[in-house]
Amino acid sequence: MPTSVPGASSRRGFTLIELLVVLLIMGLCAGLVGALVRPDDRAVLRVEAERLAELLDLAATEARLSGITVAWVADAAGYRFWQLREDTGWTEPREDSLRARSLPPGVAISGLRIEAMQPPGGMRLEFGPHGSLAYDLQMSLGEARYAVVASPLGEVRILESPHASR
Repeated sequence: MPTSVPGASSRRGFTLIELLVVLLIMGLCAGLVGALVRPDDRAVLRVEAERLAELLDLAATEARLSGITVAWVADAAGYRFWQLREDTGWTEPREDSLRARSLPPGVAISGLRIEAMQPPGGMRLEFGPHGSLAYDLQMSLGEARYAVVASPLGEVRILESPHASR
């Protein structure tokens, strides 16, 4: 004998359609939040400045250990490294770590100073096998500013420029 009255149902839980609609709405909200939340300019620039500082330090170390002069050259789109070999002249390094790299959109490298002077040849550093090079260069993205600085002792670090907004 049935215990329920026809037409009156005792509904418990949710239907499959209702669950799918809720999951769809939650997925859309999560996707929207993920698209809106992106690293700020300072975080993006700091990562790029750290990468460049490490690569410049690697190039200086490579020059000292191998006895081969290593050059770093930058333009608006990115930067690359070169090695001066006696038999072939300036060539791209064989090491993948010193490959050419593109700058993230909006990042600019400017204000290179070598031994506290402006270099005559533009954005170019040469690391020789003997001694260290003191230099600083400015990087910017929007209002964010960082400097990559190397001391005469070969210590490379990044500093937040005083002109950066907080």
